[in-house]
Amino acid sequence: MNITRATINNNRTALVLIIVLIIAGLQAYQNLPRAYDPGFVIRVAKVITHFPGASPERVEQLITDKLEKVIQEIPELDFVKSTSRTGVSIITVSIQESYTNMRPVWDNLRRKIENAAKDLPDGVIGPEVNDEFGDVFGIVVTLTGPEFSYAELKDIADQARDEFLRVPEVAKVEIYGAQEERIFIEYNNARLSELGLSPSQLMQMLESRNIVVPGGAITLDMERIELEPSGNFESVDDIRHTIVAIPGSKNVVYLEDIATIKRGYVDPASSKVHSSGQLALGLGLSMREGGNNIRMGEQVREVLNYLNQTYPIGIDFNVLNFSPKEVEDKVNDFVSNLIQAVLVVAAVMLVALGPRTGLIVASLIPMSMISAMLVMSFFNIGLDQISLAALIIALGMLVDNGIVMAESIMVQMNSGKKPVEAAIDSAGELRIPLLTSSLTTAAAFLPIYLAESAVGEFTASLFMVVTITLLCSWLLSMTLIPLLCVQFLKTRQENTDYNRGFYQKYRELLTWVLQHRIISLAATAVLFAVVMGGFKYVPKIFFPPSDRLYFKSELELPLGTAIERTETIVEALEAFIKEELQVNADHTDRTEEGVTSWISHIGNGGPRFVLQHSPEPASPNYAMMVVNTTSSEIIDEMIDKLDRYAFDNFPDLQITSRRIESGVSITNPVEIRLYGKETDQLFSLVEQLKAEMSQISGLKNISDDWGQRIKKLKVVINQSRALRVGATSQDIAVSLQSGLSGLELTQYREGEDAIPVLLRSVEADRQDIDKLETLSVFIQSTGESVTLKQVADIEVAWEPAQILRRDGLKTVSVGAQLIPGMTASEGFAKLQPWLDEQSAQWPAGYRYELGGEAESSGKANQSIGEKLPMAAFIILILLVAQFNSLRKPAIILATIPLGMIGVIIGLLTAQSFFGFMTLLGIISLAGIVINNAIVLLERIKYEIDDNGLSSQEAIIVAAQRRLRPILLTTATTVLGMIPLYLGGGEMWEPMAVAIIAGLLFSTILTLGMVPVLYSLFYRIKF
Repeated sequence: MNITRATINNNRTALVLIIVLIIAGLQAYQNLPRAYDPGFVIRVAKVITHFPGASPERVEQLITDKLEKVIQEIPELDFVKSTSRTGVSIITVSIQESYTNMRPVWDNLRRKIENAAKDLPDGVIGPEVNDEFGDVFGIVVTLTGPEFSYAELKDIADQARDEFLRVPEVAKVEIYGAQEERIFIEYNNARLSELGLSPSQLMQMLESRNIVVPGGAITLDMERIELEPSGNFESVDDIRHTIVAIPGSKNVVYLEDIATIKRGYVDPASSKVHSSGQLALGLGLSMREGGNNIRMGEQVREVLNYLNQTYPIGIDFNVLNFSPKEVEDKVNDFVSNLIQAVLVVAAVMLVALGPRTGLIVASLIPMSMISAMLVMSFFNIGLDQISLAALIIALGMLVDNGIVMAESIMVQMNSGKKPVEAAIDSAGELRIPLLTSSLTTAAAFLPIYLAESAVGEFTASLFMVVTITLLCSWLLSMTLIPLLCVQFLKTRQENTDYNRGFYQKYRELLTWVLQHRIISLAATAVLFAVVMGGFKYVPKIFFPPSDRLYFKSELELPLGTAIERTETIVEALEAFIKEELQVNADHTDRTEEGVTSWISHIGNGGPRFVLQHSPEPASPNYAMMVVNTTSSEIIDEMIDKLDRYAFDNFPDLQITSRRIESGVSITNPVEIRLYGKETDQLFSLVEQLKAEMSQISGLKNISDDWGQRIKKLKVVINQSRALRVGATSQDIAVSLQSGLSGLELTQYREGEDAIPVLLRSVEADRQDIDKLETLSVFIQSTGESVTLKQVADIEVAWEPAQILRRDGLKTVSVGAQLIPGMTASEGFAKLQPWLDEQSAQWPAGYRYELGGEAESSGKANQSIGEKLPMAAFIILILLVAQFNSLRKPAIILATIPLGMIGVIIGLLTAQSFFGFMTLLGIISLAGIVINNAIVLLERIKYEIDDNGLSSQEAIIVAAQRRLRPILLTTATTVLGMIPLYLGGGEMWEPMAVAIIAGLLFSTILTLGMVPVLYSLFYRIKF
């Protein structure tokens, strides 16, 4: 079936289908999901196990090692990392990037962990598998109320969460910074010892008093009545009035007579949240899968308006992170860039081809875009900066189909053919060449789609969107363009004179080049070699930082630091931000630049507010601040000021401030991992590495991830002395726990909440280390008590704060941040020679690996490189099938590398960098070069076979006839890239530069070198 003939013969039907296509495409555009980034699967889970009181070495031996061994049995495993700290084991499980369906993997992980848990020692809490580590909470709202207690704020937060969960686009709502309530029974050591009461006796009394047990039922005639005995605590006063029997006497007292009962919160707190300096609770909202970010934003704003009107003055809901606004701005920016590019290309068409032909070709642009968006909706491809950039990339290439088709029809009509005949013949002649050129261009992007890496997944929609757009363009070029040409093109009496003006100049130049082929090729080779030599001067940045309007600062104090100390430092930094960096709160001065608001997560890494942020596990020495600014341009200045203040005032604080990443999250751009068995030997190598890195200018904040050693007090039980007084190890452990941390006696139920009741000594005893030796140890067998000093000795010991392993080996990661102007590749290049030299002298079993950006870019490039042969094979098969020749594909493939001449010159001239997006620009450039070369070679064949020209004349005439379409394609692509270059941000600038500069040079090479190579391959002499 000839679709061109069918379209022309059934023009009314075709018109209706086009109208339907426009309506459906516009509707699809409205409904397409919106997102800032396309995202990728998080293939990471955490296994967290608590072993209270155990040292890092015991946690490593008894918990981490056992769990690691069963985790390593998972066939999909990439690597496993572990952190063993005092009382907790955190194991990070990373799955190979070739797997996308994670549910079966995590189910298998859970089964293995459950089986291994049976072999863990008594007293272990967990292990718990967190496989929802990848949930993104794109909206973060804080709840503040200075006059309200944490419990009251928590009640309001729970009600707000229920409201947000009713929003159709919201999948999950998490509350951060909530403080768990406790009922504290605080006793004085001396008083309890005087009465002969032990914590175990109090626990038994309270448990027997606080019961919820059914009392049975009684039957009266035809009715059965249930009996419910009282007994459970109904209020805190019930706990206070619990009757306590004094051992050895008939006397009884109320619990409040021998202890202080009060309601409070977990002390010390596990985590806290500050909202622009105020104590707050945070609510993180995640979007349902496939949801529309912008629509979710509208629905959430409605709920926020309702909440602000519902709750009293003093309760404030503040939006600290709002991804729908980011998404809307980013999509609008790219749509604006796309519209500008379309208008520029359309203007070029009108000027170069005239009003009629220009409008016909220009109509292909919106129709292809609309059709592409309709097809995108079928494949669940949303609008984000990757897919929209792909539309801009495809813009220049899709126009080429329309230009070639319209010009061919026009030429044939001018030669005397009827419009319908000219349209059908032109479509027949160009159908396969244009399809081949579209498919080869799409195949060039195929390795990105097939790459088994997070970066490949992140940019996979490029291949999909470019392929869809080019195929839609090809289909419309076979139908819409011929139909419009038949309807509106008029035959012109005069033909283009290729022997005058610019065409004649080009003919003379091309003839000279063909007559001096060896000189031309040698000059090109020399130019290529010289320019490639300049590639080393192009900075290498895998992914530039994002241009989002906020940055994050991670604060890390020595392990063992109390959360109160961490909060104090955060408060000092917040005060500095408020006084020195924050803009006027009412924003009356719109020209003022600075910080607008911020959120501080103290004790943990907060929610994954963007996909690139990987939250740190809970630790009292850690805090993370997300700081919002008025513009992206001032972020570096804000970071510099905040870091300098922290450095000058808190020497023990490690602060890492950086912009949000664009691609995969990287903690340290320059990072080296050292592996070994013995800790001391490993740290000897670490110190040498740190010393060398400190000598490299451009690296800052050099640190390792183990931290400093910490001290602890070891209670060494003297078993002989303990035996003489009848004290067991359990007696001593229970007495220590109740005296210091608190011993849970029972639970107080209030509504649906169960609040633990803790027994602990008064604060004066808990905080005074001098009173530790006089702590009462209650002997359960006799009811008597002795001091701790009578049965145990207290020693001070130093130990590693944490033990980190990777795949079972102890691992130390030494990382560094970069000063502005320094790239990670430059840092690694300076460090690599020293590493190679020193590692050769290291003991057996000790080695290093590159981490940071080198590892991330290496994985991405390797994953793409592994798929390049497949793409090359597809392109080769398409070209061989198109020409039924091996020499013509060789000519085309030989010209592709020459485009690098323009790319490198452009990057150096624009002072840009080479990264992953630059690589995409080169791939796009290769597709355009292939496209131009195919049509040029097809035209040479047509001139020889159909027009009967000699080989020499056919080469020159074909080049002249393809001159305008190739130049138009170049002009439309280059001009279409300018909006992306100007408005796409740092991420897209190098790609636009690569396409613009590379295409300008490759066009010259295509018009010159393809004819030269053709004449050489086919032995045609001039």
